[in-house]
Amino acid sequence: MVYRITVVGAGYLGATHAACLAELGFEVLGMDVDATKVAALSEGRLPCYEPGLEPLLRKHIESGRLRFTTSYGEVADFGDVHFLCVGTPQRQDSFAADLSYLDAAVEGLAPHLNRTCLLVGKSTVPVGTADRLASRVVELAPAGELVEVAWNPEFLREGHGVADTLAPDRMVLGIRTERAERVLREIYAAVITAGAPVVVTDFSTAELVKSAANAFLTAKISFINAMAEVCEATGADVTQLAAALAHDPRIGGRFLHAGLGFGGGCLPKDLRAFIARVEELGVDAAVALLQDVDAINTQRRTRMIDLAREQCDKTFTGRRIGVLGAAFKPNSDDIRDSPALHVAAAIQRLGAQVTVYDPKAMDNARAQFPLLSYADSAVEAANGAHLVLHLTEWQEFRDMDPVVLSAVVAQKRMVDGRNALDPAIWRSAGWTYRALGRP
Repeated sequence: MVYRITVVGAGYLGATHAACLAELGFEVLGMDVDATKVAALSEGRLPCYEPGLEPLLRKHIESGRLRFTTSYGEVADFGDVHFLCVGTPQRQDSFAADLSYLDAAVEGLAPHLNRTCLLVGKSTVPVGTADRLASRVVELAPAGELVEVAWNPEFLREGHGVADTLAPDRMVLGIRTERAERVLREIYAAVITAGAPVVVTDFSTAELVKSAANAFLTAKISFINAMAEVCEATGADVTQLAAALAHDPRIGGRFLHAGLGFGGGCLPKDLRAFIARVEELGVDAAVALLQDVDAINTQRRTRMIDLAREQCDKTFTGRRIGVLGAAFKPNSDDIRDSPALHVAAAIQRLGAQVTVYDPKAMDNARAQFPLLSYADSAVEAANGAHLVLHLTEWQEFRDMDPVVLSAVVAQKRMVDGRNALDPAIWRSAGWTYRALGRP
C-alpha cells in the first residue's frame, strides 16, 4: 500500500521529518497552527538553519510531494499515517516537560479521525505519555479503536538532521499490534534496507530509549567535564586524559570532550524532564545521579566566567571582551540554553563591554540578548579586545589565523571554552592561551 502521510508540528523536527519522508517518495502534508510558519515553509523558507534541509524542502514543494496546511480537518482527510512532531519544552514552573502542545495536537486532530489510520508519536515525552494519549485518541476519534497509536522516537542531532533521518543509527518502534509494526516497516523500508537496525518494543521502552540515551550522553559529557576540574587542580591535561580513555573500547572517544558543556533545546530540557519523571516514580538513586549531571554542566559556565576574569587581571570593569560563538553548537542557529550567550551576558553584567560574532545565529542572538554588542566578523568582534573567548566551535574559528587577530586586539589573550583550538599555534603567535581543564 502507498501511504499518504501527515506531519503535525512543523518546527525543526517536523520540517525535517516531512521533507525526508517526501525524499523517500511519499506524498506528505505538513501541519502547524502557526500560519506564519506554514506560509514560510510553503515558500520553501525554513524557520531555522539546518544544513541541507532547505534545498530538500524546496525540491519537494516544487515536485508537489510536500505541502503545508493549518487545518486539522485537511490532515485527517488526507493522511493514512499521522506523525506527531510537536515540541515538548520544559515547563516554566518546574523541570517537567510541558505536554500542552502535544495534548492540543491530539485534541485537535483526533475528533476528525473517522477511518482506519495510525497516529505515530515522535516527540520526546515522559514515560507513560503514549499509553495516556492512546486512550484519549480512542475516546475522541469517531473511528474509535480503528485509530491505532505507535511511538517512534526521534534521535536527530541539530546540524545533522537530514542524515540522521535518512540514515539513522537505529529505528525504535513502540507498538501494540502487528499492523502498526507492518505499516512503520513499510514506511521506513528504504531506511531499513540500507542497514538501520530496528528495535521493536512496547510504548514505555520506546519512550525510555530516548530519555535514557540523552541522559547517558549528558552523563558522559559531565563526567569528562568533572575530570577537567580535577585536571585543573592537579596540573594535568584533560585533552590528553580523554585521548587515553578513548582507546579503551569500553569507553570510546565520542563526546568525551571537555569544555563549556551542553546546551540547546533538547539535551538540557530532556535531562530535566527525565529527572522530574524519575522523581515521580520514586527512583531516588537515579534522581541523584541525574541531578549531579545537570549541576556539573551548569557549573562549567561559572568556571568559564571565573577563568575569563582571571585573564582580565581579576576584574571585568572597563574590559572589552570579544566572544566567538552564540549558537549552542556549530552548524546551527539555535541559541536555546546556549552556554556561549549565557557566559557572554553574565560577563557583560559584571562590567565588561562584550561583542559577539557567530556565523549563523546573529539574528536570534540579537532578538534574545539585545543589550550585547554584535559584530559582522570574528576580526570585528575582537577589535580592541583585552580578551577573546572561543565559545562555539565553528570550523571558521578552528581555522582562524591568530596573527590576523593579533593586529586588532588590545591584548593577545585567548580562553578556549571548547578545547578546539591548537594551543601551539596560538602561543607561537604570542598569545596567552588558556582552556578549561588544561595547564
